Amino acid sequence: MSEHGLQHLIKMVNQISVNMAAQGGEDQAAEQVAGHLKKFWARSMKEQIIDYAERDGSELAPLSKRAVEHLKAARKPS
Repeated sequence: MSEHGLQHLIKMVNQISVNMAAQGGEDQAAEQVAGHLKKFWARSMKEQIIDYAERDGSELAPLSKRAVEHLKAARKPS
């Protein structure tokens, strides 16, 4: 994915996190963000954001990082 495409994914997950932050505690909100990503993002998008979080992740909001960890833990082994 291009750098622009990755930046778009980062922006989207951070926006989703802001919208879900008021949904209860941090862990609950992270699970809701991860659930949204599972439901609405293509596999390639999920893999790219997981890869980014593992490589760097510096532009992810703290809630976004937790959500990506939930997403990573929930993915099926290859």
